[in-house]
Amino acid sequence: MGEIVSAFATSHAPGMTGLPHLADEKQRENIYRAFGQLRERLEAAKPDVLVCISNDHLTNFFLNNMPTFCVGVADTYFGPPPEFEQLVGVKPRTFPGHIELGRAILDQALEEGFDPSFSGELIIDDNFAGPLHFLTPEKEIPLVLIIVNAVEPPMPTLERCYQFGAMLRRAVERQTAAQRVALLATGGISHWVGTPEMGQINVDFDRRILDMVARGDGQAIARLSDEEVASAGNGACEIRNWLVVLGAVAGVPFDVLAYEPMYPWITGIGVTAARL
Repeated sequence: MGEIVSAFATSHAPGMTGLPHLADEKQRENIYRAFGQLRERLEAAKPDVLVCISNDHLTNFFLNNMPTFCVGVADTYFGPPPEFEQLVGVKPRTFPGHIELGRAILDQALEEGFDPSFSGELIIDDNFAGPLHFLTPEKEIPLVLIIVNAVEPPMPTLERCYQFGAMLRRAVERQTAAQRVALLATGGISHWVGTPEMGQINVDFDRRILDMVARGDGQAIARLSDEEVASAGNGACEIRNWLVVLGAVAGVPFDVLAYEPMYPWITGIGVTAARL
């Protein structure tokens, strides 16, 4: 029987590691300090596996094949690829995978009617490369990658992502391949990509989301309308990734370790950790 020993939800943005010099020093150091706290919490939890949940930026999937959910069942994961390396400012690495836990999650998802795809070869882009640069700069923790479509409509509903998280918790608890499991969701919060609004940040939306995360009220986020999410940009769709983690640790409050509206990085950056 496995257990979830730590759970984090953070933003990802290429500028976080690729363009640090553009940011206000105090804001940047606040974000970096928060990621340092996540690293300390992760190391203290001593997980056997880190399950990472995020969306793909058309690196692995395109319009000819866009799965709603994809579970990684790979020996290794590599990234960032050459086209992302300069943008993200992180050297490519090969991360170990954990096939057994990946297959256990896949089996549980199929049993519960989610019908995800699966892949034995997933490339990491800025979805994980930046956060993992801070969390696992040296020690390699085996990974399971879960990709959520938060890029191209039609996307899974917010509620469905929250339900997927509940399924993920049951999968972790029922399998025996990994005793101690950590979760990391990355994405959001408010930002626009490739639109005239690019560079704007909806601080009110971000603080509203972080308030609900702090209370452990993922259901409140899952009830948001598409219009409410759209008010914070097409990148705000990535809160779907956070909802998977919130569903997996339903009702558990989170510590909001940092929030900064990082205009040079075109993203409202949040860093949070569950009080497990």
